[in-house]
Amino acid sequence: MFLIDDLIIAPGKAVFFLFESLAKKAREEWLDEAPIRQELQEIYMLLETGKISDKEFEARECLLVERLEQIARFKSEAAGMTEGEVVDVGSNNGIQ
Repeated sequence: MFLIDDLIIAPGKAVFFLFESLAKKAREEWLDEAPIRQELQEIYMLLETGKISDKEFEARECLLVERLEQIARFKSEAAGMTEGEVVDVGSNNGIQ
């Protein structure tokens, strides 16, 4: 009887495992700071070479910094930190 139950439930378990794996991968990619920091370096370089205006640079930088702050908040909440604790998002970390 248990073998039949396992065979009936197996497709549901496989789908659940698939969705769980996809969610984990999406969360890891969403929390990856490296591409955001890379883009920050690129826009600093574009600004220094004059390929983008100050206004465009500020707009793009603002979005990227906001994204880093979102990641830091999520990570701090996930780690159980309180709201008042300082989180260093490494806003510049030598990027210029």
